[in-house]
Amino acid sequence: MGKRQEMREKRHRERLRNQLLVVLFVVVGALLIAFALVLPTLKIAQGTEMVPIVTLAPSNLEVEMDGKALGDPNAPVKMEVWEDFQCSGCMYYSINTEPIIIQNYVATGKVYYTYNFYPIIDGGVSSGESHQSANAAMCALEQGRFWEYHDLLYANWIGENVGSYTDERLIAMAESLGLDMGNFKKCFNSDKYADVIAEDYAAGQALGINATPAIFINGQQPQSSAGPQYIPSIEDLSNFINALLADQ
Repeated sequence: MGKRQEMREKRHRERLRNQLLVVLFVVVGALLIAFALVLPTLKIAQGTEMVPIVTLAPSNLEVEMDGKALGDPNAPVKMEVWEDFQCSGCMYYSINTEPIIIQNYVATGKVYYTYNFYPIIDGGVSSGESHQSANAAMCALEQGRFWEYHDLLYANWIGENVGSYTDERLIAMAESLGLDMGNFKKCFNSDKYADVIAEDYAAGQALGINATPAIFINGQQPQSSAGPQYIPSIEDLSNFINALLADQ
């Protein structure tokens, strides 16, 4: 074989090797990108399964309960909230502000307090975590445990659309309350209260609600002193309620 032929074959082999290297780099790069995209999902799924259900001590506060409402229906001030169990702002409000409102105003007969479902994160879709957590809460309501389950949901919030409220976790929360699981699962699996959730959502839309928690007191929407983009603080709400009571 002549030197010219040898050189041609050598260059041909080098071209093939370079082409294979390029293909290899592209394949490895694509695999790394795919792995980077999938890994967070795997971590979330694994983390959700591993996170134990947080249980809560029973509340000693005695307040008249009527389904999703608390207090005396004849109270001079009517307070309604629209919330999404997946909403981080709702979680903060329900853990830090709501208990003070209940203790200071609902338990003393001054405020009648009503919770409404507003599954805004799901966009009203009935298969998402917002809807399913509301569905489970209504099934707990059937057994007179809505407010305990409500508190338990927020205590077990780990993020939006990351598995806080998978069916398995919602059922585990019901078990932790000692509910009749046969009746709970029958209610939950049938989506028995889909109409109630949809009606709450439609009522909120009619009010123009575009964020949660949305708070209405005697038909008015109090604003935060920190700015319209913030949730009203306990001071804001107390001042608003006290002003209404002073006018009675």
